[in-house]
Amino acid sequence: MTTQILVVDDDVELLGSLADFLGREGMAVSVLHEMRSLGEQIKREPPDLIVLDQIMHGVNGLTALSTLRAAGNTVPVILASGPDDMDRIVGLEMGADDCIGKPFNPRELLARMRAVLRRRTLSASAAARVEPEVVGIGPFTLDLQLRTLNMENKRVTLSGGEFALLKVFVNNPMRTLTRERLLELLHGPEDDHTDRGVDVQVWRLRRLLEANPSSPRFIQTVRSHGYVFVPDGAQP
Repeated sequence: MTTQILVVDDDVELLGSLADFLGREGMAVSVLHEMRSLGEQIKREPPDLIVLDQIMHGVNGLTALSTLRAAGNTVPVILASGPDDMDRIVGLEMGADDCIGKPFNPRELLARMRAVLRRRTLSASAAARVEPEVVGIGPFTLDLQLRTLNMENKRVTLSGGEFALLKVFVNNPMRTLTRERLLELLHGPEDDHTDRGVDVQVWRLRRLLEANPSSPRFIQTVRSHGYVFVPDGAQP
């Protein structure tokens, strides 16, 4: 997907040359000559990143940046500031993701843009990997933050080991886990716990979760392989 860049500056010549340069680098560039229509432009064509001139006629870049952040808009912004270091400091404090002094080398700006976009992508990926706070297991709810298991508002007592094993299962739903892999996830690759210990912990969890532990719905045995966790109790 093409990266959408919005450049806001009242220097028409700079806008033209910068748009040409970034376009040659494979980016889709929109330009804006004044701040008053910035909000409308963002709604009409949401950018992946904004290059915002700090010093413009009318509404300046710092005011526009402050308005964006106050409205909850988190689009990455690189502020093109004056030569004074204090300008950059103020810009960063007001929510800019990076600042670059004018006049600047377009290639330096491009490198900064890519770095900001890369950080944003990594942050989004990390956020996506954050485990949910509450997980449903049939009639049960497991709160991973409070380390509690409940059924119909009644607390089910879990030992530390039982919680740790259940957490491994809920983080790996519908995946067959060998006993060796379970031990590694629980204790690390260098631990010397035995396979038999895993079987005992699974048996204890089944007694808590299953209506009929001898015919489990949630923690099912995969013959000759290990176990699979089925949150809704269906067949894997």
